Amino acid sequence: MKIFNSIQEFIPTTKTIVTLGTFDGVHKGHKSILEKLTNSSKQSGCESVVLTFFPHPRMVLQQNSDLKLLNTMDEKAALLEKEGIDNLIIHPFDMAFSRLTAEEFVRDVLVEGLNIAKIIIGHDHRFGRNRTANIDDLIRFGEEYGFEVEKISALAIDEVSVSSTKIRHALNEGHIDVANSYLGYPYFINGNVVEGKQLGRTIGFPTANIQPTESYKLIPANGVYVVSSELDGKTVHGMMNIGTRPTVNGTGTTIEVHYLNFNEDLYGKPVKVNFHHRLRNEVKFESFDALKLQIEKDRLDTIAWFEKQNS
Repeated sequence: MKIFNSIQEFIPTTKTIVTLGTFDGVHKGHKSILEKLTNSSKQSGCESVVLTFFPHPRMVLQQNSDLKLLNTMDEKAALLEKEGIDNLIIHPFDMAFSRLTAEEFVRDVLVEGLNIAKIIIGHDHRFGRNRTANIDDLIRFGEEYGFEVEKISALAIDEVSVSSTKIRHALNEGHIDVANSYLGYPYFINGNVVEGKQLGRTIGFPTANIQPTESYKLIPANGVYVVSSELDGKTVHGMMNIGTRPTVNGTGTTIEVHYLNFNEDLYGKPVKVNFHHRLRNEVKFESFDALKLQIEKDRLDTIAWFEKQNS
């Protein structure tokens, strides 16, 4: 898959079949649309193009938006590549782009910029300045400029929008199992291992302190989770705590992973952590000893969860 950082960077050598959207999560609903795109491009001998935007339009158009995203841009690109897309265009979204009229968007972006043969788009898609144009306008432009419009059904589009909303809500509530069922893969975060206070070492549970690579990445609700990572080429199981560490009067939210049967130094290294299951809420314990007993129970519960998956 080729990646372009603007529409201007993309120089089409053949006709293209295009879909556009934010594709946050690249979840099951998105995949049905992407499958249509790749199948259609193969049948017609055109190249497939996904046009997406960064920052997310809501971050630009709603100044007070505290929107958190399911994927960073790098994560999204990696997920889209797995779907067999030929070209990914990540166009900078700003106020000037949002003010393009519908015809300017069609003529300058789709026709001249992308050399479009066909666009695959939701039946309720709105575009152009103030989102005033609809699918009927797009079909009319298609007739004028010589490209086809394939409408995605109401059912498929509903699946996409409902899924994105439900995934975010599920993660904010700590319902990892629900989020993963919509995503079709374990939710994950990428980050770097940074130095923490090393309190875990004092009770026999050293942890890797994770600093997410992007501040806009959605972090699931506070609590203890069953997780895994690929470390040194092998899958390593672990348990993660997201929270404020109330037992030791912590300040600010930390993300800490205790990996089972892994003792290598991870400081300064990038890690990807996959979420599989939520064990419990974060709790303030009466003593350090009580905390240690609970962590040991969490460890046993984590081992049991993975054993159950493999049985």
